[in-house]
Amino acid sequence: MTNIDDSLGLLTDHGELTGAQAVARGVARMFLRHDIMILPEVSLRNRRRADLMGIDAKGQIVIVEIKVARSDLLGDAKWTEYLDYCDRFYWALPVGFDASPVDGADFLPERTGLIIADAYDGEMVRPAATCALAPARRKTETMRLARRAMQRAAISDGWISPTASGLHDLRD
Repeated sequence: MTNIDDSLGLLTDHGELTGAQAVARGVARMFLRHDIMILPEVSLRNRRRADLMGIDAKGQIVIVEIKVARSDLLGDAKWTEYLDYCDRFYWALPVGFDASPVDGADFLPERTGLIIADAYDGEMVRPAATCALAPARRKTETMRLARRAMQRAAISDGWISPTASGLHDLRD
């Protein structure tokens, strides 16, 4: 049975979450306490997909890249392409993961933040620097994120079919 934690409005039954799903849930719970609302798996206009993307109370856009395997972390050459779509960028790693590579110059530690998370919660080990988006880009990305959230809510509520004609992938 799934219970609701009334203090945060979060599901308390974590089920069998492991790997990236567990990290995503922990990050979501931590961000909720910081008034940052996120969506998973958000397509960007450059054909990349952010693991988590959200907006804080000030309207700043946050992207989180989750890594649960060292080879995936070290082999990811595309992550810098996310920086043009957010004010703050974070790496999220599971508890016990060797986080030392994200302190290296190739991972821009002066720009990127670091979160360590499990299925229950997350800890912001290093805050991300704010690199403000241009106003036009912020408006575009905020509108896309809001429309994506509404589309997902309508599908979840059964108002529309996920395969309905006329649905756009919102990368445009």
